Amino acid sequence: MLEMTREDFEELVSEALDRIPPELMRLLDNVAVFVEDEPDPSEPELLGLYEGTPLTERGEWYAGALPDRITIYRGPALRMCSSREEVVKETEVTVVHEIAHHFGIDDVRLHALGYG
Repeated sequence: MLEMTREDFEELVSEALDRIPPELMRLLDNVAVFVEDEPDPSEPELLGLYEGTPLTERGEWYAGALPDRITIYRGPALRMCSSREEVVKETEVTVVHEIAHHFGIDDVRLHALGYG
């Protein structure tokens, strides 16, 4: 398994967020991004998780809701990648993938776009 400190991985996630075009970042609404070491044991290879209500499904009832949550998992990324460069690329793909869920884009479309 590739070694990388939590702080270094958090920096990669931050850099991936910085590469999202500003016009898209301005559209993110009520979202918090977290880094965790491992996902739930039932899904040990999960790289990221979006929990919340996509923008396309929000209505009047949404006011006052807790923030949506995007979690990026360090352990699975380090296990599947063999170099820092691979981790950088995989982290960027995962961040984009989870943000896309916030915008209501499903896995089928994301796979077709190369963010699967």
